[in-house]
Amino acid sequence: MTDARDELGELPHEERIRSRRLSGGIATLIVDATGLSAADRSKVEDELRLAALARPGIDDARIAMTAAEPSRTLIAIGSGKGGVGKSTVSANLAIALARRGKKVGLIDADVYGPSQPTLLGTDAKPTAEQERLIPVDAHGIKFLSLGQLVSPGHALAWRGPMATGALAKLMEADWGDSELLIVDLPPGTGDVQLSLIQRSRPAGAVIVSTPQDLSLSDARRAVDLFNKMSVPVLGIIENMATYLCPHCGEPSHPFGTGGAETAAREMGVPFLARLPLSLAIREASDAGRPPAATGGPDAEAFDAIAAKLLEVLAH
Repeated sequence: MTDARDELGELPHEERIRSRRLSGGIATLIVDATGLSAADRSKVEDELRLAALARPGIDDARIAMTAAEPSRTLIAIGSGKGGVGKSTVSANLAIALARRGKKVGLIDADVYGPSQPTLLGTDAKPTAEQERLIPVDAHGIKFLSLGQLVSPGHALAWRGPMATGALAKLMEADWGDSELLIVDLPPGTGDVQLSLIQRSRPAGAVIVSTPQDLSLSDARRAVDLFNKMSVPVLGIIENMATYLCPHCGEPSHPFGTGGAETAAREMGVPFLARLPLSLAIREASDAGRPPAATGGPDAEAFDAIAAKLLEVLAH
């Protein structure tokens, strides 16, 4: 056996080569691919193979790519009922976390109403490599949605096992170097929530609610589900709390105000923020321009939530 380092010399991506072996004209390299996307892994592998084969006396090059699974923090965004703005909060919170320097992935697991492609303003379809989905990039985050896998306007008429199987595909996608995975759950406390908790064990959950009593009673059920499954509830966000009249500037509270903060205090759960009922947020969301990505007061509100959430996670 020949000293492989002497025979092969300096190769591309030296910092990733963990071992090299040369025997009978066959070079074998073990390469650390941690943090690389599927496309980058293929590129590194090809470049190393070509460089090795260019050396005199090398007839074959075998490249073994290995990777340690990156440590990721999974955060579930839930609500007791639909229509409270959970998906809008999920998208903007993910972007706000990314703008704070985190590498963020967003999973749209809202099986019966996947809306992240609309909120993020892209109809790009994910690709796949070795049966793993490759997330789409948008506004500084990676995301996957069940809405990317069906034609617009078509219903996902799936029973529980089909829905949980689809969620598993999204969870097992190639999330590269993402540190945080935000999961936009369907409303309620059903199969998808239970499957996520049992398979992936989130680090915590955030509950979105409006201030009205009907929404809060359902939010309490969502908190109870996560508590029973030993998933910490990181906080409650009160959405659609205050409406400023565009004509007179006077505030009003069509759904009440303060209810979610009171409920959080009663349940011993952190209160993360109160967000307004905002025409600007609604218009920007419909147009695929998340306010968190554009600056201004609305972006500052989501940045404040991101900062508070990171603080809660740190303790």
